[in-house]
Amino acid sequence: MIEFTINGRKLVIENVVFDLNGTLGTDGVVPEDVKNLLLKLSKRVNVYILTSDTFGTASSLDIPVEVLKIDSPASLKKKRFVQEIGSNSTVAVGNGFNDHLMLKEAVLGICVVGTEGAYSVSLECSDIVVTDIKDAINLLLNPKRIVATLRD
Repeated sequence: MIEFTINGRKLVIENVVFDLNGTLGTDGVVPEDVKNLLLKLSKRVNVYILTSDTFGTASSLDIPVEVLKIDSPASLKKKRFVQEIGSNSTVAVGNGFNDHLMLKEAVLGICVVGTEGAYSVSLECSDIVVTDIKDAINLLLNPKRIVATLRD
């Protein structure tokens, strides 16, 4: 569990939902240092990876977290998943069109603008924008960084 207070509002994070392609990795490949950070994060919260599996690599990720393949309409299914596990205790991390609804639905949305770029509406639906997935994960591992970014 990750707990922090922003502007008098206490947040208790139990889940983090990640998109795969364009967010955790490029072309279906997740770097080893990102995998290590996910492992570290998974010791504090439930970590989920939701993917349409564009590159067909989801089954071979070798990451000890729950990986769920979803089909179209992926944006609605990702949003529903966040609702089912609890929007008020879930952080969503994504970049693409099919991430914008979950980014908005989650208590905290983090958009990653990496080598694949990001859908402009996903930027607008996010609370925080970063340029590297490692920065997004490190925000969660060091929540005072989130407080510093979002405090009034």
